[in-house]
Amino acid sequence: MKNIAVIGAGTMGNGIAHVFAQHGFQVSLIDVSQERLNSALATIEKNLERMAARDLLQPAQVAATLKNITGHTALDKGVGQADLVVEAATENAELKKQIFRDLDRHAPARAILATNTSSISITAIAAVTGRPAQVIGMHFMNPVPVMKLVEVIRGYSTSDAVTKTILELSGKLGKTPTEVNDYPGFVANRILMPMINEAIETLYHGVAGVQEIDTVMKLGMGHPMGPLQLADFIGLDVCLSILEVMYNGFRAPKYAPCPLLVKMVAAGKLGVKSGEGFYDYAQSRKAEQVASQFA
Repeated sequence: MKNIAVIGAGTMGNGIAHVFAQHGFQVSLIDVSQERLNSALATIEKNLERMAARDLLQPAQVAATLKNITGHTALDKGVGQADLVVEAATENAELKKQIFRDLDRHAPARAILATNTSSISITAIAAVTGRPAQVIGMHFMNPVPVMKLVEVIRGYSTSDAVTKTILELSGKLGKTPTEVNDYPGFVANRILMPMINEAIETLYHGVAGVQEIDTVMKLGMGHPMGPLQLADFIGLDVCLSILEVMYNGFRAPKYAPCPLLVKMVAAGKLGVKSGEGFYDYAQSRKAEQVASQFA
């Protein structure tokens, strides 16, 4: 396996491309927007240079990694030689299914098709292709170059051989792969998102403020980042999408998104990427100051 195609040049996509390229794979990074591709390549270069400044990479390794990445705006050209495709588009089930229909037409018959989804059914995505045995979940954690975990998710039809290949490949990237089964939220988000949602409920009901909630979880529970800050980092729209997938999948009240989260997303307060979520990243103004408007 030498040629990797990555669909989507956002935060996750550029991180996945970075890691594969750093480990010697030829990477095609694909996005419909040339502007996003340019931004992704600039981000990868910046992150590599930061690693070199910390003596984690040699300058020659930085240059070699960048040389291993080619950008494409046409999916058919980008995946034409791929041994593995990793889809890292927006967390939207219908969008992902359409991408996989297109991949099934354009990727080589031998290619494994992986999705970086954090919650959506691998089985449902695989079902729109003619190769469900070759479809698998490969859920990287953010930031991809730093975080060691890869959740490897088997769909109903995923073959043993494909699962073994992806587990071994993840190890070659310096990651720790963990095999899980295909249920809404898998393991990471099935546990993480209810905690984040409960932190939002705690704010919504006025038990404590943003910084107080995060401080309790950091200093009391040993979390490196408080749940509300983490939600901002993930993206409140992504958190909402994952909770909705789990609520629709399990129909259990504990997965129902907090009304405050729903209204903040509707208001465009998405966290770091929009400049404001539970914290205001432009003016250091906490979202708790306006939380009462949403309650």
